[in-house]
Amino acid sequence: MNKFYTLLLISFLTFGCQQNEVDNTDNADNTEVISVNDSQSEVPEILPLVESTTIKNVILLIGDGTGLAQITAGQYALVGPDGLLHMQTMPVTGIVKTHSSDNLITDSASGATAYSCGLKTYNGAIGVNPNQIPCKTILELAEEKGLSTGLVSTSSITHATPASFAAHQPERSMQMQIAEDFLDSGSEVFLGGGVKWFAEDQRSDSLDLIAQFEEAGYQILMDQDELQNATSDRLLGLFAEDGMERNEGEPSLAMMTQKALDVLNQNEDGFFLMVEGSQIDWAGHDNNSEYLLREVEDFDAAVNAALDFAQNDGETLVVLTADHETGGMTLQQQVAEGDSLEIYWTTGYHTGTPIPLMAYGPGALEFMGWRDNTYIGKKISELLELGELPILVE
Repeated sequence: MNKFYTLLLISFLTFGCQQNEVDNTDNADNTEVISVNDSQSEVPEILPLVESTTIKNVILLIGDGTGLAQITAGQYALVGPDGLLHMQTMPVTGIVKTHSSDNLITDSASGATAYSCGLKTYNGAIGVNPNQIPCKTILELAEEKGLSTGLVSTSSITHATPASFAAHQPERSMQMQIAEDFLDSGSEVFLGGGVKWFAEDQRSDSLDLIAQFEEAGYQILMDQDELQNATSDRLLGLFAEDGMERNEGEPSLAMMTQKALDVLNQNEDGFFLMVEGSQIDWAGHDNNSEYLLREVEDFDAAVNAALDFAQNDGETLVVLTADHETGGMTLQQQVAEGDSLEIYWTTGYHTGTPIPLMAYGPGALEFMGWRDNTYIGKKISELLELGELPILVE
């Protein structure tokens, strides 16, 4: 009997060792190493809390797919262990729960609709509730009140996150219809990619939406120079066929954000602006840390533009969050003498990990604590005195 148990134990241990070897091999396939910045530059200070006052403008920054690991990896690689990204200087922090109405793991459409409409909906839904009834968005309510509004994104401007603020469709894939909804939204600024969803020769229905936007008073922009030289108070910038490709002549997210602020700030009644760093999410789906770090840097530069504006203005609330985390990114271990960091990806999809929430400006303290994603939209609407969300359009 003892001999039997001895053989059984040996077999169990052998299987366990073999299984560990297999697991380690699998881990290696999803492991990357990033360089840690050894910069000794001056660390920026955390921005001060701002006294409560009238909130005239709101800038909502969404780092698609961005969790704490993505932010920290960006910090280590770009400014070092002792540095701070611009987003990390925001004085108020909280945590966001992200589940959708039909899944513990949300997608960008339902996540963004939670922000735009203040309600839970199913994955894939654009500005509609679980019964596909349209819901009033913050952007639409702001327009009705006389505020100016804008959407800026590094994806196609018709992609799930921006679409959820200015369109109402049962599925995120309906980007031709989403582009048509944009024309009816009244929003003054659309900047991102997505020529293929507007151009007559690329749409399957041959509808010339670009011409229709021009007739409605929008200046059409196709490259960085046209963006910088734009003079209209209504802009449609389409800088890539679909998502931004980082080609020469394309503007950065910070450039688009600054132009949007310049245009929207002309309205004395205020504005609402949503800015999305879309491709942090795409880098997570690809499990590509080099891609991710470029996108975090691009997004953080846009955050800097927003915070600079808010500090100078004094009546602007800046809220930063994500829609979900992507990739299950973990900071696994230090490599060598601390000049490198090992990154491990657990999935090629989204996770249910809660995401960060940050705020600066008047009203920022309202964004502390653990919050459901629907809270963000409800609170922004309340602070801008737009109405009590959710509001369904029967």
